[in-house]
Amino acid sequence: MSEAPKCGCGRSPTGNCIGWHALSEDEYQTKKAEYELNKSNT
Repeated sequence: MSEAPKCGCGRSPTGNCIGWHALSEDEYQTKKAEYELNKSNT
């Protein structure tokens, strides 16, 4: 299985590309907040 490509835009919290480079700033902030909330709940 191949590894996800590395993120060059700096938006990915995992260091691997998860497509967040295509989000607007508002969408990015929303996704980031959701990610952090889910991460703290695990």
